[in-house]
Amino acid sequence: MIGVGDEEEVRFDWRRGGAAVAGLLAALALLAMIFLVKFANDSRERALAAERHTYEVALVVRNVSANVSRSEAALARFVLDEDVKGSGNIYASDWQLAGFQIDQLSNLMRTSPEQLRRVAELRQLYRKRGEELSLAARAALQKQGDAGISYFYQAATQGSGRRLDDKLEEIIRAERSSLRSRIEASQFFSEQASRRSDYLSWIGFIVGLGAIFLGVVSVQALRQNAAARRQIESEAERSEALEQAVRQRTQELWEANQALKAEAAEREAAEAQLRQVQKMEAVGQLTGGIAHDFNNMLAVVVGGIDLALRRLNGPRREVMMHLNNAMEGATRAAALTRRLLSFARSEPLLPERVDSNELIGGMSDLLDRTLGERIRIEVDRAPETWPTYVDPHQLENAILNLAVNARDAMDGQGSMRIATENVKLAANAVGDIRAGDYVKISVTDTGCGMPPDVLERAFEPFFTTKPVGKGTGLGLSQIFGFAHQSGGEVGIDSQVGRGTSVAIYLPRTEVAAPLRIHPATSAQRADTDARVPGARILLVEDDPRVCAATVDALEDLDYDPIACSSGADAIRVFQEQVFDLVITDVIMPEMTGPELIRYLKRTSPHDFAVLFVTGYVGEGESDDLRGHELLRKPFTVGALASAVSAALARTASEPPRTSAAGGAG
Repeated sequence: MIGVGDEEEVRFDWRRGGAAVAGLLAALALLAMIFLVKFANDSRERALAAERHTYEVALVVRNVSANVSRSEAALARFVLDEDVKGSGNIYASDWQLAGFQIDQLSNLMRTSPEQLRRVAELRQLYRKRGEELSLAARAALQKQGDAGISYFYQAATQGSGRRLDDKLEEIIRAERSSLRSRIEASQFFSEQASRRSDYLSWIGFIVGLGAIFLGVVSVQALRQNAAARRQIESEAERSEALEQAVRQRTQELWEANQALKAEAAEREAAEAQLRQVQKMEAVGQLTGGIAHDFNNMLAVVVGGIDLALRRLNGPRREVMMHLNNAMEGATRAAALTRRLLSFARSEPLLPERVDSNELIGGMSDLLDRTLGERIRIEVDRAPETWPTYVDPHQLENAILNLAVNARDAMDGQGSMRIATENVKLAANAVGDIRAGDYVKISVTDTGCGMPPDVLERAFEPFFTTKPVGKGTGLGLSQIFGFAHQSGGEVGIDSQVGRGTSVAIYLPRTEVAAPLRIHPATSAQRADTDARVPGARILLVEDDPRVCAATVDALEDLDYDPIACSSGADAIRVFQEQVFDLVITDVIMPEMTGPELIRYLKRTSPHDFAVLFVTGYVGEGESDDLRGHELLRKPFTVGALASAVSAALARTASEPPRTSAAGGAG
């Protein structure tokens, strides 16, 4: 049986046990509350860390986007102005910096497989975009003009740039979504901790120690929150310091760019000086070639005249032989001058609407006589060849020169093909030719061909592979000058041992004029033109020796000439008398021949014929010669007689002709 003492002891034990249980329960509740509060604080810390991580990712992503944009803008300026040392360096630097920042994103995303996958896709888009932009950069670096702009425009239309921006935006959206979920979890656990704290407040003093502990924990949490804010501020300061460093680096790059520009200017000046030296060397070579050939020809002229003077009282046949040799030397000198003028594009052209097929067909007899019987000529004329607007005499001489070169390449025996063809060419398809329709006239031989070193110098004046005395080296140069002066181009295709093909490309014409069939037709008619004895002729020539010789020749031809030394004298004489023909030099001081004729035509009530005499036509003068006869210096008495007869017999419906018989060639 239990006594009262025992009941009090049991009651005490129960209270003590209950207190212990209550204390244990309170301790467990306190531990639970502490755990929940700590869990909420840890969640809040993770949310803050995630927020800082998001800020870092957003900062890097914005830097990547900004650097890509600045790089593409610099590349746009680069392809527009091709400033190799300026915009090109900015493009390369910003593009490389963007790649470095993508690597930083990989480090920041190492704990997120999904984000790592997105960064890997971003890196692939970055590389693909870089390959597209590098085409435009290389084209601009090589100064290919519009090619760089074309590549840049093509890169802009590919869509890789937009996908790159979309991928950056996708990364930021993913980070923001993750941040929102973590913030929501942190808020949830914070609310739970608050409720637990309310429950603990009912316990009062029982959980006082726990409340003090929780207060300490709260203080620590506040301190950690303040530390987190200080860390965020520190990161902001670090970001500002980074931007300052970028600005300083940009300034250094600008200074380096200015130094490179100065170096480029110095290099350009040196290159200009080198080009000038090369031009002087070319002029020296040209002058030496001219002096050599002219000295040879003058030696023939001087020697022939000197021997004729010594034997003036001797046999007439011997005197005539020496005079003929001197005339032949002078004729060759005149022909050389004509070739030099054609090479320099200063030979006056009198273009007409020419049918190439008819012109080549009319040259068959001339080619047979010139090339000989051992050369088999095959003519392949395309049907309905387009007309061209060229000087028919110059075109005939060009084809004849090509045929003679082909004959010499075949040692006088072989097969030659002359062909015409209508072709459409793109810009720079052959040399510097413009895009358009052209008539291709080609001369192909089966000769020895030209090696690359000879082919490279084919158009160089006075360069020839023929033996001494067999050529001047001006044939292809003359053809080159004629083709360019006519708006066309010349192309050469040659293989050693297989032959050479030289093609002249002449632009198609839309000029509405009668077709000129063959130059020899009008040249033959000039010999049958009847003279007009006693015709009054006004001669305008500023050189007294040429004037005296021309007056004597006209008087021998039964004309009545009056000579003037200037345009002003000619106007005064012309107002006092009526003339049937005016013969005037083209290039004269104070007033040129075309200016004189325009004035006389405008002021004279009487019609008169015109004959221009020239040894050289200046720039812009050749257009004034069209519609009139032209006699080139030096000329023989026969050439003068033919030109005067043609000028007097010309009617308004007749096409213009060039009198170049005798020594003019």
